[in-house]
Amino acid sequence: MSERTAAPDLDRLIAEMPKAELHIHLESTTQPSTAVELAGRHDLAHTLPTTDPDRLSDWFEFRNFADFIRVIKAIQNLIRTPDDFALVTYQAGADMAEQNIRYRELTVSPYNHTHIFDKGLAFRDILDGLEEGRRSVRTDFGVEIRWVFDIARNFCFSGPERVYDPAPAETTLRYALAGQESGVIGLGIGGDEDRAPPEPFAPAFRQAKRAGLRSVPHAGESLRPWAADHVRGSVETLGADRIGHGIGAIRDPHLLAVLADRAIPLEVCPTSNLRTRACERIALHPFPHLDGMGLTLTLNSDGPPLFGATLNDEYRLLADEFGYGLEDLVRIARNGFTAALCEPALRRSLLEEFDAWAAEHGLGATSAS
Repeated sequence: MSERTAAPDLDRLIAEMPKAELHIHLESTTQPSTAVELAGRHDLAHTLPTTDPDRLSDWFEFRNFADFIRVIKAIQNLIRTPDDFALVTYQAGADMAEQNIRYRELTVSPYNHTHIFDKGLAFRDILDGLEEGRRSVRTDFGVEIRWVFDIARNFCFSGPERVYDPAPAETTLRYALAGQESGVIGLGIGGDEDRAPPEPFAPAFRQAKRAGLRSVPHAGESLRPWAADHVRGSVETLGADRIGHGIGAIRDPHLLAVLADRAIPLEVCPTSNLRTRACERIALHPFPHLDGMGLTLTLNSDGPPLFGATLNDEYRLLADEFGYGLEDLVRIARNGFTAALCEPALRRSLLEEFDAWAAEHGLGATSAS
C-alpha cells in the first residue's frame, strides 16, 4: 500500500475528495434533533426515552444487531407524512454537501411504513415525500440521490419453523416498480440474517431484474458460519449486482474467487460492523484481506447518526487502522462511482469529476470505467 500522508493533509484531502456512498439507510441518517422534532409533530414523545437531543444521542448507541433493529424501528415510527420523508431526505442531502458526497444510493423499507406501523400512510405519500426531498437536494446542493427499496427479512419469516411469507417481498417489489420514474434503481433485502436465507426471495428478484431494477441484497453482514452461504445464495439465486456488507464471504475461498472474477462489488461498512458486533475488533475486520484478494470494495457509513462515523471518518479509519495511504483511498473511493447503479450518463459524469480531481492532485486515478 502507498506511503501514508501526514494527518492534517490527509484529513483535508479526504474531506475535499468527491465521494459516492452506496450503502446507507435513509432512517439511519436521522439526527437526534430531527427525531425529537418528528416526535413533537406527531405527539409521539412518549415513544422516545428522552426529548433532549444530546441524551437521545446516547440512546442511539446500540449494543448489538437486535438493539439496532429496536432503534431503527422507533425512528421509522416517527416518519409519518410526505413532509417527514422530504425533511429526512433533505437533511441527508445537506450531509452529503458537507462531506462532498456527490452521489448516494439511499435504502428505504417502504413496506415497514405502510404495513408495520399504524400510520394511515399510502405508498404514494412516501414516494411524493422522497421525490420532493430529492428534487430539493439536487437544486440546493447539486448532489444526486437514488433509491434502493429494501425488503425487511424480519417480517418475512414467522413461527418456530420459520415459514416464509412472500407478501412483504411482493409488496416491496410492486412499490419499487412503481417508483422507477422517481429514482428507484434497485431491490434489496435487509434485516437480521439469522435463519433468514436469501433463496425464498428469488421470485421477487427475478421479476425485479426483468423490469430493469438491480439486485442489491444485504448478505454476509456477519462472520458467522452461515454468512458465506448467504452471499453465495444472493449471487446464485438473486442475481446480485452488488452485495450489501458481504464480509462473511471471507470464509469461502471459492466464493471470493467468484466475486473477484465477476467483479461483484461489496458495500463494506466497517464501523457499522463493529457497532452491531458483526466484528468484535477492528483488527479482525476482513476489509484489507478482501481488498488484497482483488475484490471490488466500496466504503460506506450505513448511517452516521446511528453508527457514530461519517463517510469521511471511514476513510480515516482505513488509514489509521489498516495503513492505507492516499493513493489507496482514492482507489477505493473511485470504486464507489464505478459500482454506482445510476443511469450511465450520470455515472460517466461523476467519474469524470472524480478523475479530474484526482489528476489535479497528482493521484493518477485510472480513466477506465
